[in-house]
Amino acid sequence: MNVRRSAAALAASAVLCVGAAPAALADTTPPASPSAPPVIPSGLYGKSDPTYDGVWRQSFALLAQHTVGVKPAQQAVDWLVGQQCANGGFASFRADAGAACEATTMFDTNATAAAVQALKALGGKDEAVKKGVDWLKSVQNEDGGWSFVPGSPSEANSTALVISALAVAGEKPAEVKSKAGKSAYEGLLPFQLGCTAEPASDRGAFAYQPVDGKLIANGDATAAAVLAGLGRGSAVVPSGTDTPAAPLACPAGATDPASAAQGAAGYLAEALKKDGHLTAVTPGQVLPTPDTGNTADAVIALAAAGHKQSAAGALEWLKGNSAPWAKGSPAALGTLVLAAHATGTDPKSFGGADLVSELNATGPAPQGADTSATEVDSDSGKGSGNQNVWWMIGAGAAAGVGIGILLSGRRKKNQL
Repeated sequence: MNVRRSAAALAASAVLCVGAAPAALADTTPPASPSAPPVIPSGLYGKSDPTYDGVWRQSFALLAQHTVGVKPAQQAVDWLVGQQCANGGFASFRADAGAACEATTMFDTNATAAAVQALKALGGKDEAVKKGVDWLKSVQNEDGGWSFVPGSPSEANSTALVISALAVAGEKPAEVKSKAGKSAYEGLLPFQLGCTAEPASDRGAFAYQPVDGKLIANGDATAAAVLAGLGRGSAVVPSGTDTPAAPLACPAGATDPASAAQGAAGYLAEALKKDGHLTAVTPGQVLPTPDTGNTADAVIALAAAGHKQSAAGALEWLKGNSAPWAKGSPAALGTLVLAAHATGTDPKSFGGADLVSELNATGPAPQGADTSATEVDSDSGKGSGNQNVWWMIGAGAAAGVGIGILLSGRRKKNQL
């Protein structure tokens, strides 16, 4: 869940451009000129253009800080609350939060789900959480699932994220049903590759969306689905349970959300064995490259499923290889903090880095913090800032599998 925001929003925009009414994008602020630095609100974490990931990165920064006992600046919390529209939904970012949202505002289920998790964790924001939950329920598709932009076909990534947010907020996803009577889990489980999938190593994984009627394993969707199937959010409490992850039980397959989650965890564990990380083919490349964001998500998912040992190799890989990806990125740093926390690892000593201090330095100083600390350079490495926005737009124009790849690029992923 990190680099995801830019990729996800751009991918969604590409889909809308193909067949949706132009009005759907009318309220979306175009990217700033490469020569014009983005205007960063004082309460927002990060220095890169927030157009596509402002709410997402803020939510993960706040959630991570809270999880490790850091009390965020009130200014940062107020900024996130102020992004919510009157109907309860969130856009990816609103430059003028003082203006009312309009019918043309492009709402974002992923941003809303992330904000619900963060605000629920922080406490004292029950009204905002309820409004967010009610809005998410109101945009549920008839098949029980959700899409990034309401009104589009359901996909596993957004469906899983919304389910996790609902569960964190105290809802029972199995009882959250569409107008057609389909539950949230009925919207998610059809994306899982079952016991007849080939190659057999893909069984248990989740696809982003069918491509020409075929489900293709997607690490991003799979990690998100593990948390959703378990009814968990991204802030995973370290567990004393530690058993080896097992593959999807065949020939029976998954019979309920929890068994589906365990089968998905088995896929992730096996996929991580070779190199200690997941891979993805990024736009413009031919061969797959390490996918740091999805690897961090996989660690969180495996820990939530009670398989910390299965995540150990990936955790060590992250310690030695995640710094360029996370530099100056609130969402990436927040995700790493959550991965460390989920596995009982000290985020203040993560491969020689103090993730908490680095995260704190990307935004307004936490309450009680020493404000004399030097701010971390926000010029992120791979996948950060406007420099990568335009190649994502080109890649996002590809339908189906192309969008799934972008989303798994960490969907979230990059600097959020």
